[in-house]
Amino acid sequence: METGKLIKELRTKKGMTQEELADKTEVSTRTIQRIENGEVDPQAYTLQMIAKALDVEYDLFINEEPEENKEVTKSNDTHWLAMLHLSSIVPLVFPAILIWKHKKNTVSGMAQQYRVVMSIQLMVLGVMLACLWVYWKVHIIMPLVGVLLGNALFAIFRALHAMADKAVVSE
Repeated sequence: METGKLIKELRTKKGMTQEELADKTEVSTRTIQRIENGEVDPQAYTLQMIAKALDVEYDLFINEEPEENKEVTKSNDTHWLAMLHLSSIVPLVFPAILIWKHKKNTVSGMAQQYRVVMSIQLMVLGVMLACLWVYWKVHIIMPLVGVLLGNALFAIFRALHAMADKAVVSE
């Protein structure tokens, strides 16, 4: 969405007139009209004042992407979800936490997928502890190897589903 259209949409949602917005931003009503009509691109300071008057983040205006790039972003979303699931191949929770922390606000469905990955990770860690106890008592390593291989295969399966936009989600 163009900046002017976005400003107009936010202004009307707030129930403000162009004159009220102009008063709050210390620019003329004509300038607000020209911005909303797409006749001019506002300067950074003007955008900051508009963001403050509309009670929104300034980043909302500067991070707008052209329509042709939005599909690229959507396809990247599934890659990040797949990376989140693949991070559980190694039974450590830190890679999943780092991916989630880095992309939680930019990838749709990340929080929900993060909960799925973390619950599976905690379950695998618990089973691994049980397998380690078996190894310590009986010196049989096969259960531990089986858990690691099963977890890796399951993580790959979940990642493929996430990339196909059919991410496995537990409700």
